Amino acid sequence: MKPINDRVVVKPAQAEEKTQGGIIIPDTAKEKPQRGEVVAVGPGKDGNAMTVKAGDIVLYGKYAGQELQYQGQDYLIMREDDILVILEGNE
Repeated sequence: MKPINDRVVVKPAQAEEKTQGGIIIPDTAKEKPQRGEVVAVGPGKDGNAMTVKAGDIVLYGKYAGQELQYQGQDYLIMREDDILVILEGNE
């Protein structure tokens, strides 16, 4: 996949399976992850270079991006502006 303009493709992190206390969370109660790894970045828009790069771990808004499946994997396509934070050191 190669995004265009200021679009970014993110592979969302897996939803938590258990609470810190060890309780298993059923599928219906799992929260949508707000963290993921950037897998592809567009060239930018209007001469503005992109801030994120492939491999960055990022946080994004709860309802950011368009969900899609590609070759059996779930991804989000979003504008770079929808990304809130790049986590340093891939925490």
